Parts: sequence; structure tokens; C-alpha cells
Amino acid sequence: MRPIIEFCSNNMHHGTDGLMAKLEGRMELDVIEYGCLGNCGICYMKPFALFNGQIVEADTVQELEQRLEAMIAESEDVFADFDIPGE
Repeated sequence: MRPIIEFCSNNMHHGTDGLMAKLEGRMELDVIEYGCLGNCGICYMKPFALFNGQIVEADTVQELEQRLEAMIAESEDVFADFDIPGE
């Protein structure tokens, strides 16, 4: 299962638009932009995204990217022991 990373268009003023564009280029991820994710308090204060429905927030976009990358790596490790046909 590919990780789903969701961004709020109202959070782009923090610079998450660049991160979203970067992640969209990765075929192993599903990256989705919504008009509103309903987390207005966090959205107003700092960069954030949802990773498989879980809120991931950070003080900077760079820190958010690091946190998301760690979660992506962790999710890949979960499936590393499975023998997937065709791979």
C-alpha cells in the first residue's frame, strides 16, 4: 500500500507547496491537495500535512520534510519482510 500524504491548500503560505510538488514526483506516494483539511489551528500556525491520516507538524518546511521522510521509510520497512508477487 502506498503512503497517502495530504496537504491543505491554505497551508501553502508556509512553503508546503514546494514540498508537495517534490513529493508528487515520487511514484511510490499518493500525494493529494485539499482546499481544507479541517485543522485550521495548526494550519495557521505552522507547516503540516497528513500522513496516512495522522497529523504531522513542524516548525519549518525542512523539518516537516524530514519527519515525512522518516515516516515513509518506516512504512516501507513494515512491508520489507513480505514476499510480494511480481517484485
